[in-house]
Amino acid sequence: MVNKALQTQRSFLKMASTHQEPAQTELRDLLKPISDHIQEIQNFRERNRGSNLFNHLSAVSESIPALGWVAVSQKPGPYVKEMNDAAIFYTNRVLKDYKESDKRHVDWVCSYLTIWTEMQSFIKQHHTTGLVWSKTGPIAPSSVFIAPTTSAAPCPPPPPPPGPPPVFTDDDSQPKSGSPAAPHSALFAQLNQGMNITKGLKHVSDDKKTHKNPNLRSQETPTKNRKPGSGNSPRAAVQKKTPLLELEGKKWRVENFEQNHDLVIEETELKQVVYIFGCNNSTVQVKGKINSIIIDNCKKLGLVFENVVGIVEVINSKAIQLQVLGTVPTMSINKTEGCQVYLSKDALNCDIISAKSSEMNIMIPKGDDDYREFPVHEQFKTVWDGSRLVTEPTEIAG
Repeated sequence: MVNKALQTQRSFLKMASTHQEPAQTELRDLLKPISDHIQEIQNFRERNRGSNLFNHLSAVSESIPALGWVAVSQKPGPYVKEMNDAAIFYTNRVLKDYKESDKRHVDWVCSYLTIWTEMQSFIKQHHTTGLVWSKTGPIAPSSVFIAPTTSAAPCPPPPPPPGPPPVFTDDDSQPKSGSPAAPHSALFAQLNQGMNITKGLKHVSDDKKTHKNPNLRSQETPTKNRKPGSGNSPRAAVQKKTPLLELEGKKWRVENFEQNHDLVIEETELKQVVYIFGCNNSTVQVKGKINSIIIDNCKKLGLVFENVVGIVEVINSKAIQLQVLGTVPTMSINKTEGCQVYLSKDALNCDIISAKSSEMNIMIPKGDDDYREFPVHEQFKTVWDGSRLVTEPTEIAG
């Protein structure tokens, strides 16, 4: 799937080098095949959350939107770098799991990340401020790209691309919601949502399954009435996802629970991990000593655990509360809004690493049942001391 996406973008870039930029309607049609590839890849990752190679799939899924750099009009290079950073978050996990046991995975990480670094170099050389269309030749209609796509993949047309062919073959990019893309950013509005693209696909599927459910047929008419609206049906579809709490191999999966405060994982083992995904207004308790815990895409979730020998990670979440009763060496908080961490007396030496997060507070025990609250810095000052950059936290003004 990734190879097909790369070949599709290669054909698109070749076409752009010989055609003038079309109107937005035609350009949207030209970009749709790339968008479809990205959605296909991200959907594949969502369907395989129980895979032993889930970190590999996540690295690809989180970075493949970089293919949309062709719709970023001002700084496509930094956009690709940001997608590369998203991949690194997961490839670091791959390296941690396999660097001592299987070098093939280490080689894969190096090879995959090279795609993005070479793409950045290519963009910097040929498309620094956005995709450069040909100033001569015909205006590219939607059919120019869509028709030759099938034949272009196995047999590329004779004209060479603006840069070396290997770069196109190994590169991916796509626009992001925070990018400063002007008119083209709208064309990739769906891609800009990142993981929300996949959620949208699943919402449609779940919605259809709901209509086929005899127990919910009474809701069929109201649901149809919502479809023309602003998006209430996708939210309803999310709530109707099947809750899951089960052990797959060495991974406990806790997914899609709503307003459930009685989730308990017992009989744990040291080699097991807990993966909590898509849970809202719920509380999870983990007993015993395990390897690691991951909280992904959750809202208003409480987690109480005893002992973790590896790491507790929170990513893409909101309003999370963590309480450790025993010990944990490391906590990682990424892309999270609102996180309260209650440390035990035995966990005061825990390393807490945060990135792209806000409203974080660490609660330090003060007596038996009392805590002191310490906020985590969100604002920093960086200065040049003559030989290197020095960064230190600052108090937020006002």
